[in-house]
Amino acid sequence: MRQYVPSAVSSPRLIVSAIGVALSASSAYAADPAASSAITLDATSVNGKAEQASTDYKVDKASSQKYTAPLVDTPRSITVIPQQVIKDTSALTLQDALRTVPGITMGAGEGGNPSGDRPFIRGFDSQSSMYLDGVRDTGSQTREIFAIESVEVAKGPNSSIAGRGAAGGTINMVSKRAHLGNSLDGAWTWGSDQTQRYTLDGNYQFSDSVAGRLNLMTHQSNVAGRDEVNYDRWGVAPSLVFGLGTDTRVSLDYYHVESDDLPDSGIPYSLRSGSSAARTSANPDKPTHGGGSSSNYYGLVGRDFSKSRADISTISIEHDLNDSLTVKNTLRHGNTLQDYIYSQPDDSKGNILNGEVWRRPNNRVANTRTTTNQTDLYGDFYVGGMKNSFSTGIELSRETSVKTGYDVTGFGAGNCSSATGQISGVCTSFPNPNPHEEWDGTISRTEAGADTSGNTRAIYFTDTLELDPAWLLTMGLRYDHFDTKVKTKAANGSTSFKTEDTSEFVTGQLGLTWKPAENGSIYVSYATSATPPGASLGEGSDGNALVTATTTSELKPEKTTNYEIGTKWDLLDERLALTAAIFRTEKEDARVLVDNNTYQNIGKTRVDGLELSASGKLTDAWQVFAGYTYLDAKLVDGGAQRVGTVFIDGYNDGNQLPNTPNHSLTLWTTYNVTPKLTIGGGAFYVDEVFGNTTNSVMVDSYWRYDAMASYKLTKHIDLQLNVQNLTNEVYYDKAYSGHYANQAAGRTALLTTSFHF
Repeated sequence: MRQYVPSAVSSPRLIVSAIGVALSASSAYAADPAASSAITLDATSVNGKAEQASTDYKVDKASSQKYTAPLVDTPRSITVIPQQVIKDTSALTLQDALRTVPGITMGAGEGGNPSGDRPFIRGFDSQSSMYLDGVRDTGSQTREIFAIESVEVAKGPNSSIAGRGAAGGTINMVSKRAHLGNSLDGAWTWGSDQTQRYTLDGNYQFSDSVAGRLNLMTHQSNVAGRDEVNYDRWGVAPSLVFGLGTDTRVSLDYYHVESDDLPDSGIPYSLRSGSSAARTSANPDKPTHGGGSSSNYYGLVGRDFSKSRADISTISIEHDLNDSLTVKNTLRHGNTLQDYIYSQPDDSKGNILNGEVWRRPNNRVANTRTTTNQTDLYGDFYVGGMKNSFSTGIELSRETSVKTGYDVTGFGAGNCSSATGQISGVCTSFPNPNPHEEWDGTISRTEAGADTSGNTRAIYFTDTLELDPAWLLTMGLRYDHFDTKVKTKAANGSTSFKTEDTSEFVTGQLGLTWKPAENGSIYVSYATSATPPGASLGEGSDGNALVTATTTSELKPEKTTNYEIGTKWDLLDERLALTAAIFRTEKEDARVLVDNNTYQNIGKTRVDGLELSASGKLTDAWQVFAGYTYLDAKLVDGGAQRVGTVFIDGYNDGNQLPNTPNHSLTLWTTYNVTPKLTIGGGAFYVDEVFGNTTNSVMVDSYWRYDAMASYKLTKHIDLQLNVQNLTNEVYYDKAYSGHYANQAAGRTALLTTSFHF
């Protein structure tokens, strides 16, 4: 029997109540007319009518004013996933959307690390480099996209734009915002594995300059090819904007999502002996079901659960000082909760040799709060006849994470062959697990955990200087003062250890762009990032964590530098965007183990790569969204590795970085057969990836194929059928450093009926 103290997320909350809170909360968003017009997504016109949302795959400008030039003139790799790609691929989560961008893989979490989205960009963990409308989104979560207009992926070190971290890049989600005009869009999706999803997106213009928008979502589904796993979530996102079409805009924005899932506990790696030392890079272990079914579920249905909740409120005021200068202030408060117990199929004790797996009960109760105020001044000015498109601002933020958990009794020491301390359900058959076994242990809340806080004070400036029409110089500089504190707590809540650190660092970017033609550019760029100790605040796998009671460290920021040469072209009457780039990214002062519980910032990693992309229209009827990435990601100096009781220096040197495939390719394309009928499909390839720096566990490469067809029944009603993973390929899309990997969904069919008024 489950015996735990339910958290707030366990209690049902009516959508109507959430809407009431949203409309009364001090939260907002201020629309950027220039950016909205540029990306043509629900753009607003001053005559009171909303422009039609773009159906193009090609995007011309990022939404953030910190990018001071159109994408074709921006000297760095940026991919924007527009709303039409999200719709055509039937993406339901951020992970679904990111599948269309090569060079991004998803990692798994376990134990003390939070679950949720953990993207790796160009070989670097970017879980803590997630943003919503340009403001850091600290709390870990599996992100929904029912209220997201587009997703922007900036690759390469990006601290001068985004702040701390961002070694491999950043991911920015752009919200759906209120606009002038009236519209009503809704959809219901029914599919295999008991999928039911309903969304509603309504916009209403109250007066000449005031409009409101409301997005609603509810979702339930199982997972194709996986026993027992299910997802259940709902969300609401209202927006209210005053002053549309005027010099001063005030926006109130609120976002609420909560979920109650039975999480996937993954598939264990197969140990060939009782010691993990038996795994080698020459003969790595791979996930296996031990001769049983690939649908095996190793968790306990009566014990495992995962609940989450996210509440984000924003208030934004934007004022046009004149035709070329705008000031904007954004104040945001976010609160994210994770509450879970799930059974990790732990192979560390060698039980698999005896045909059993230990159900290790990973657990977490974490509440993350973030308050951020950003003030930005941006626009154009001329010096010596040369145009400057600039953006400058100040960021002040406070982030706190309170982590506790559960005391789970009766799971023994993990050795399934020993009867000491064992009860029914602690271990299960490796080839034939029984997720409905009786379990007689107890669960109670414990205050053991950690409280972490971080304060950021930063000032930044970016500028694109037009030396002449053919030459552009892009410059960026940011100063950060980041202090963080952590205290660990015993089971009774008393403080057992305290530590803190203060870091100051300056990051920058410099790019020179040559435009041999108006529709093309060739660029060279240099950019840096810095990851100070404790940068993730316990909301990610922190490679540069603060010291603990049992570890010592230098506590220096890790530094990452990127060198890139690329070219961008808008072809076929600027309907199709083509990009190519080669780059080298180096992380210096990486924190590595040098002796027992002793770390120094002496490590080094290097990623050499090539990226190609295409987005837009080949013809009026044929669209494409595609890319290819090659990454040669190596651990140049990995410090020491403990092998048994011995520490061997240089043991991992030369190994491939975890979660980083050499080759990855994405291709999504659609063709309008008639004005009413559209067909499309996709192919996605990811090379083999290792789960750890020792390269002793890995998952195989895979191809996945998708297909879609849509038909306009009437002016107001559409039908769309998506079949994902057409060949029902069994593959793994997340590799953890030990114990298990996550199996992706099998063949899934989704039929969506949409209406538009």
